[in-house]
Amino acid sequence: MAETVDIHALAGAYALDAVDDVERAAFDRHLRDCEACAVEVAELRETASWLTHAVASPPPPRLREAVLAEIGRTAQERPRRSAPGAGRSRRSRLVRWAVAGVAAAVLAAGVGVGTWTVAQQGVRQENARIDGVLAAPDARLVSAEMGGGRVTLVVSPSRDAAVAVLDGLDDPGADKDYQLWMLDSAGPRSVGVVAGGTGRRYIEGLASGFAVTKEPAGGSDRPTEPLVGQIRL
Repeated sequence: MAETVDIHALAGAYALDAVDDVERAAFDRHLRDCEACAVEVAELRETASWLTHAVASPPPPRLREAVLAEIGRTAQERPRRSAPGAGRSRRSRLVRWAVAGVAAAVLAAGVGVGTWTVAQQGVRQENARIDGVLAAPDARLVSAEMGGGRVTLVVSPSRDAAVAVLDGLDDPGADKDYQLWMLDSAGPRSVGVVAGGTGRRYIEGLASGFAVTKEPAGGSDRPTEPLVGQIRL
């Protein structure tokens, strides 16, 4: 015989939008008649809102999965008919404790919401700069095959900036990254590191040439290996 799922136990997952379409429809219907669950969902969403309100994009998958796993281990008792408020209150407290506990663990692991928020802000700023170069009226494309793939630069003299796009370059190897350089009479200037053979970087400050090398992971102050490829600007 198939196991019957207690509809009340879906409150935590529903509050975090972690139910499928069938469960969501069933719980929507349930909420019309269950004041206890309606209040519980509202409380849980308020408790968890600090995880997401600071940024426009969804919370990190690892954080979401950890919260859901903890909620799954947390007893979510069905409210007793004689005292629905007490049952709802206890379940709410349990899940709030689960959310708080998981968030603390994630923060301790160095992937907390604050760190993630700063990273998201950096990504948005980078994307805005990239969009500015791509939309510049004097933007032009230069590209070259190198490293088993292709590197394309979108260059805007009016913005004194460029966007480098690496597409399908060979894996740089263990503990190696691709490093990007601008070249002028003063020598090479590092303008970013790309892990793997595909990625893009905003580059501020143009020069007469552009080059790519393989370097130890994280990059080097100066090129330490032969050029993978070079583009004249």
